[in-house]
Amino acid sequence: MKHRITLTAVFALLAGLIASPVHSAEPCPAGLVEGKRITVLVEGDGPDVVLIPGLSSPRSVWDATADRLKGSHRLHRVQIRGFGEAAGVNAEGPVLDPMMRELADYIDDCITDQGRAAPAVIGHSMSGLTGLMIAARAPGEVGKLMIVDALPFIGTLFDPTATAESMKPQAEQMAAMMRAQYGQPVPTTPVTDPGPASMAAGMSNSVVGRTAIAGWMRQADPRVTAQVFYDVMTTDMRGELGAVAVPVTLLYAQDDALMPPERAKAAFEPQYAGLARFTPQMVSGSRHFIMLDQPEAFAKAVDAFLAE
Repeated sequence: MKHRITLTAVFALLAGLIASPVHSAEPCPAGLVEGKRITVLVEGDGPDVVLIPGLSSPRSVWDATADRLKGSHRLHRVQIRGFGEAAGVNAEGPVLDPMMRELADYIDDCITDQGRAAPAVIGHSMSGLTGLMIAARAPGEVGKLMIVDALPFIGTLFDPTATAESMKPQAEQMAAMMRAQYGQPVPTTPVTDPGPASMAAGMSNSVVGRTAIAGWMRQADPRVTAQVFYDVMTTDMRGELGAVAVPVTLLYAQDDALMPPERAKAAFEPQYAGLARFTPQMVSGSRHFIMLDQPEAFAKAVDAFLAE
C-alpha cells in the first residue's frame, strides 16, 4: 500500500499546510480499507490490534473476539481476497509472501507512521505464520505476536526431516487437488453440520465450529486456498526466528481423540526454540479452531496477551 509522492503532490501538501491549521490526518479511518490482496475492516478505539484469519477463513472468524474488544481497542480485521470475497489478483501466482508484505505496508501506513505504537498481531493458522514473517522481516510493525495453532514450518508434521524443498512435490500434488475444485457448482442449500467424520471435524470438535468451517470452505476460492496451502507448506521460518525480538505467545490445540498432551507439546513447542521471548500455552479439548471450540479459554488467553 506504499505510494510514491510526486513533486506536485508535495507542493499541494505544503500549500494546504500554509493555508489551514495543521491536523493529524487519519489515512485509514473506521470502515473498510480496500487493498490489492487484502481488505481490512477498522473498528473501535484504543491500542491497535490486527486480527488475521487462517486458510479459507473470512474475517468473521474473529466476530466474537471483535465484539469483546472493539470497546477498548482499535481493531484491524484482515480478510484475504478469495476467502469470503472475490479472489482478484490472488487467483494467480504466489499469495503468502506478497500478501504478508502488503499487510506490513498497511500497518506501516495506518498505524506506525501515524505515531501510534506497533500493534498487537493475532494470527490463526497460516496467518500465525504470516505474523511471524512480518515480525522477522518488518520488525518495527509488530509490537507483540500471538500465534494460534501454527508452526514456523508445517512440513515437520509430515516428516521430521522435511525441508521446504523436499515438501514441494507433495505440496503441489495436494494443491492440484484443491485447484481442481474451481468451477464446480457451489451448493446453495443452507449449511448444516457436516458431522464428526467430515473434513471440518478435523478442525473443530463442536457442532457450531464444524458448521461455520463448512460454510467458509464452501465460499472460499479453491485457487486461492490451493496456492496459500502450497505457500505455507514450502515456507520454513525456523532459520529466521532469531530476527524476532518481540514477545511471541503460542496457543496450540490439544484434543485427546487426536493427540495426547505430550505429543502435542513435542509437535509445537520445540519448533520455536529460536525465539528470544516465547510463551507457549496448550489449550486442551480443542482442535484447530481454538476460538470456536474453547471460546472462554481463548478469550482469557487473548485478554492476558493484550494486558502484558
